Amino acid sequence: MSELFKVSSNPHVRSKVTTGGIMMAVIVALLPATGFGIYNFGPRALAVILVTIAATVLTEFLFGLYKKKMTITDLSAVVTGLLLALNLPVGIPLWMAFLGGVFAILVVKMLFGGLGQNFMNPALAARCFLLISFPLQMTDFGCDAYSGATPLALLKAGESVNTMDMIIGRTAGTIGETSMLAILLGACLLIMMGIIDLRIPGSYIVSFVLFVGIFGGHGFDPAYLSAQLAGGGLMLGAFFMATDYVTRPITVKGQYVFGIFLGLMTGVFRIFGPGAEGVSYAIILGNLLVPLIEKVTKPRAFGMGGRKA
Repeated sequence: MSELFKVSSNPHVRSKVTTGGIMMAVIVALLPATGFGIYNFGPRALAVILVTIAATVLTEFLFGLYKKKMTITDLSAVVTGLLLALNLPVGIPLWMAFLGGVFAILVVKMLFGGLGQNFMNPALAARCFLLISFPLQMTDFGCDAYSGATPLALLKAGESVNTMDMIIGRTAGTIGETSMLAILLGACLLIMMGIIDLRIPGSYIVSFVLFVGIFGGHGFDPAYLSAQLAGGGLMLGAFFMATDYVTRPITVKGQYVFGIFLGLMTGVFRIFGPGAEGVSYAIILGNLLVPLIEKVTKPRAFGMGGRKA
């Protein structure tokens, strides 16, 4: 019999790209934001980063020993710890940072089956957990380099801000969110390597700009819109967390819907909410809606849904 009739089990198309390779690419892409965060806030920022990474890796290692299945070599725990650290204020007590890392891996990831089974982004879920549990420490951005409110808080209070400082990163905020330039540099690396595309980040940013322009009270003032884009964790969330393979929709239409939802919700939280930020909560809510988004945007099977003659 001809060899053409012998087929293996699916999948029939395989890629040489591995989970570890993707995670390593994300780590490299986060280095500009990480390096600037350490430069901007000093050695204390490095301590927070090391503690959260140690917490995530150690938790996954111990859980792997318990389950007799080791998964730390895929580097996903390192990415989670690094993203969590970049979303924390530099002055947070180290034990809180460690607790956040444990929560991200143990509760959000491993208890739901590990990588690929978690229903929300572990780093952002841990940040929200810390915000709810320790609101004072998580919203205290004072440090040796900066004091006072963040630029977004000043914007919400109707005060003026230095947009160029926000773009460069010479402002208060979490460790990894301040420099828009550093974040975009890492995002460009991911796009060039084919790890992410612009469907979710692009629809996120465009819908956010439209919402803020309409409801922000400043119209489409370029200075105000630039400050809103450069402030807070919008760029970090749009390119590094909303694009998470596990917690984003897999359908093309669904990714656009997901991005638009994130932009609208971030705008609602920032303009009408009590706080100045809203990226974390917007992405977490979006993660919870992913099954519904995929259901309504699922492509029809070929030959189905057409009109009958």
